[in-house]
Amino acid sequence: MPIKYNLTPGLRVKLKQPLGTLIRGSFTETTKRFIEMVNKEQPPSIIAVGDTVSENLAKNHFLVKLSIIDHKCMRKNVQPIPLAAEKSFHVKNPQGTITEEAISAVQEALQSSERTKIVVEGEEDLLALIAIMNAPQDSFVLYGQPHEGIVVVKVTQDKKTEISELLKAMEKGSKN
Repeated sequence: MPIKYNLTPGLRVKLKQPLGTLIRGSFTETTKRFIEMVNKEQPPSIIAVGDTVSENLAKNHFLVKLSIIDHKCMRKNVQPIPLAAEKSFHVKNPQGTITEEAISAVQEALQSSERTKIVVEGEEDLLALIAIMNAPQDSFVLYGQPHEGIVVVKVTQDKKTEISELLKAMEKGSKN
């Protein structure tokens, strides 16, 4: 399982800051605001990173192009959530890393016309970066911001450039 990127201590701190718009509040409040954003912006794709975000979008009947989950919430195991997906991948992605296998799965999922879920053995958090880099222009990538709400990243060329710089700053991984 070759590792492409390793999270550095400095980037760990930086990535605790939202990469996009933070919608604070309860599940009900964040969902209402997100529905308003979707109605206004009409994103070509919605990508969810994290079990809670994926589950909440599914419960509210959002057509999610890609859900990336790890059957954990706040690093504690949770029951697998039922997600409607036409295609599934299972990848290994240890905490604090991004593996080549996970990158390939995200890329393939976003190039496919099928709704897809990726189940990660390890941790899915950093795969939001790969989703942003590979999502169509103006798509929304969502992830949870612990104890605050959800983050909605609108994919733009500027955002892709910002994420590219973050990835360059990550230590190149070892070939395991």
